Amino acid sequence: MAKNLSDLMEEWAPEQLSGLDAIFLHAESSRTPMHIGACAIYDPSSAPNGEVRLKDILKFVEDRRHRAKTFCQKLKQVPLDFDRPYWVDDDDFDIEFHIRHIALPQPGDWRQLCIQIARLHARQLDLSKPLWEFTVIEGLDNIPDVPKGSYAIVSKVHHCAIDGASGVQISEAIHSLGPEDEVRSDEPARPKSRSVGSIELIARANFNNLVKPFQALMHAGRMAPGALKYAAGLTRDDLKLFGSTVPRTRFNGTVSGQRVFEGVAFTLDDIKKIRQPMQGVTVNDVMLSVVGGALHKYLQSKNDLPEDSLVAMAPVSVRSTSEKGAMGNEVSALSIAIGTHIADPLDRLRFTHEKAMKSKEISKAVGAREISEVSKLAPAMISGIATRLYSRLGLANQLSPMFNTVVTNIPGPPVSLYMAGARMVRSFGLGPVMDSMGLFHAVTSYCGEICIAVTACRDMLPDPAFYAECLQESFDEMLTASLAEQQAEAGMPATPADAAVTLQ
Repeated sequence: MAKNLSDLMEEWAPEQLSGLDAIFLHAESSRTPMHIGACAIYDPSSAPNGEVRLKDILKFVEDRRHRAKTFCQKLKQVPLDFDRPYWVDDDDFDIEFHIRHIALPQPGDWRQLCIQIARLHARQLDLSKPLWEFTVIEGLDNIPDVPKGSYAIVSKVHHCAIDGASGVQISEAIHSLGPEDEVRSDEPARPKSRSVGSIELIARANFNNLVKPFQALMHAGRMAPGALKYAAGLTRDDLKLFGSTVPRTRFNGTVSGQRVFEGVAFTLDDIKKIRQPMQGVTVNDVMLSVVGGALHKYLQSKNDLPEDSLVAMAPVSVRSTSEKGAMGNEVSALSIAIGTHIADPLDRLRFTHEKAMKSKEISKAVGAREISEVSKLAPAMISGIATRLYSRLGLANQLSPMFNTVVTNIPGPPVSLYMAGARMVRSFGLGPVMDSMGLFHAVTSYCGEICIAVTACRDMLPDPAFYAECLQESFDEMLTASLAEQQAEAGMPATPADAAVTLQ
């Protein structure tokens, strides 16, 4: 079959930022750096000779960076920002620019590590280089359940380059399933991207802006059946998500440039105990409800708890199998009320599960993939100006919020991972904080544990350790209530729940 002009343009073009990728790029400022990342803690005792030096990490990553485009490519801007930027190879790549090295002072405890993670995460990436950075942190000698001599690696990758799903693929590129891992000599090299000049970029921009109206009509046609189905559901009240507007909280305003970080860990076995007696309840439902309980406690302590439930934005990957390894974002989002107005933990869990199910029905009716495609249709210059004006005019303080917080779930492997021979002990996710979205929860799983990591604006969450206590208490109450209910149904006397993992 003969290819049309649009297909040929795509075939010969370097990879371009999507509309959503460009929004993340345009939202970048000194107050709102738009990278995501992780803090992974490693035990070097499994490595050869029981130690890992910085030069070992440098060589390990350098030998494997060809496995992920993100490590090798940087942005090339279209003249006058007439279209979205393209990804091109960095011919001046320097591994020592991207991997840095610091150490905590004594005593090297959890609070010190959280402060250092927050400082690193608050700093912008250099947008003229490949958009990633690793910082090795030594001196972790007084953190519970972490072997002495361990070190952490705080990673940062710009959100315009990856989403949660592709971030997992990057992690796979630099980890192995055993301490002994050598790069095969016959491992295929990554093909380099074709160079592209300014004249070609302008020509492509003109073509892209010409075809966007026709693409919009095509997407509207594909979304129409789902939109009609959704409208019919609203009329019948079948797809009603929540009964009021999203309440405004302390987390829904203009953010500062300062960040805080915290994290708590729970065993997967305890989470299974919570969800086991409730048909259809998922691990994600439990985590959303734990966050809802923590926010109930935290905001109540500040005399700032709204009567209506807070609403979480839960990103959902729509990346297809054929897009594995591609850069950028292929995500949609669910709006889920998380029951912050409900004090009882099990009632809150049932409420959250019901709202999550209805949100999934809405996404299925309209089409999550089609919703994500809409962001690609806006002209680049218009979307860029609109995104920047939203921040500079302080519209976050004037418009009603769409969500109160983000809760993203990123599944990890159930088996141990190794980097340069060192075993990963635990991993926490890091997310971007932006205007009207000053609180971000990253839920990650690894080797029988699930961690909730919190990234927030310091002005909005000045006491992160207290919020971590709220998360812990919310989980403990839910586990205790669930076990008590199960034992009551079985006619057994109630027993206290096992203590969850603590990091203080």
